[in-house]
Amino acid sequence: MKIDYQNPQIPPGTGQVDVPLVLATEESLKGFGKLVSKDRYRNYPIEIVRWPASGWRKVDEGTGDEAGTVSGDFEFFWEGDCFKGKNHAVGSEYLFGWSKPPEKADPLSLEQPKEVLLWHANYHPDGGQLFFPLDGKPFITALALPGDDVRPENFVAFKVEGGMGLYIHPNVWHEAIVPLEQKAVFYDEQGAIHARVSIHFPNEFGVLLRIPIQ
Repeated sequence: MKIDYQNPQIPPGTGQVDVPLVLATEESLKGFGKLVSKDRYRNYPIEIVRWPASGWRKVDEGTGDEAGTVSGDFEFFWEGDCFKGKNHAVGSEYLFGWSKPPEKADPLSLEQPKEVLLWHANYHPDGGQLFFPLDGKPFITALALPGDDVRPENFVAFKVEGGMGLYIHPNVWHEAIVPLEQKAVFYDEQGAIHARVSIHFPNEFGVLLRIPIQ
């Protein structure tokens, strides 16, 4: 069933799983991705995964990985208690989560969000993805190592310090980049095929991921 990224149906009273928050370093990010500096993000090498063979014959060398990347601005922003995004690189819009249980969320609220509740995560089997904050400010994102048997408790939230971006390896589970401001715009670059494998936490596990942002 196709996922509605702008109107997810979350049952009232859905539980929450706390995601541990750690500082993003080269050591803590091993297996997940890498930190990217301001002088490298425009020319950072994005991994592209060769199209898999459907049978026992191999895909010819030099083919199956020629689509390259797409890039553009990715906006992440709060509308009251609702956390949203627009990915101009692939022309998509999302409702990523809320600062309180969805049934209590008010899009006109003036409260400062203290946490974010996420309902979804995905990975890209065709390539890696890079995010760099154009305002140079810190941000948070939740990641989990590759594997389709992932569970909510496998996720770790990484806080990336100001002036740095984040490159995420192919097949690594991820979701929204969470700015510590009301809005932030990121340079986004990813595989052009943009294949996406998703997990809907309330449907599969009856929970939302809870990440502190203050």
